[in-house]
Amino acid sequence: MSQELSHSMVHYLLTIHKLKETKGYARVTDIAKELGLTKGSVSTSLNNLKSKFLIEEEEGSKFVILSPKGHEEVHQILTSRSLLFYFLKDFVGVSKDVALRDACLMEHLLSKEAREKFFDYIKKHTCCQKGSENCDISNSEFVQTSLDLCDFKNITEFIEQQKFDGYHVKK
Repeated sequence: MSQELSHSMVHYLLTIHKLKETKGYARVTDIAKELGLTKGSVSTSLNNLKSKFLIEEEEGSKFVILSPKGHEEVHQILTSRSLLFYFLKDFVGVSKDVALRDACLMEHLLSKEAREKFFDYIKKHTCCQKGSENCDISNSEFVQTSLDLCDFKNITEFIEQQKFDGYHVKK
């Protein structure tokens, strides 16, 4: 579904996720303040996300929470952002600022297949042990990165571990 979401919708979902992780709750006021928008425009956008079953109101309160579908979507987006950021920074060699900006712009456009291939490629070129029977790359193909995928058996495990990364970019 990520590809059906606008860049703006993604920012709302990530903001709700960030606020829930850092404050324990997300209100329209908090979302508006975080994104630098009016409460009215935030309310309109949240209604759109509700219609897509990505968010809901917490029972008995006015707090906004991600639905199970929305939470799954955020983990997919954060996975794409992480993989793109480290690929651009450590494999391609762009600056951290460019990698952050470009990963943010591309994160919701990445297909499931491309996300899985990025995971496999990065894991292979950072975790493959020289001399291992499963290692078919030369020493010159190893890349130093701080993204450690070596303990993850597959991308599903990596997706499940995604948390707010501190690199949320405001609109």
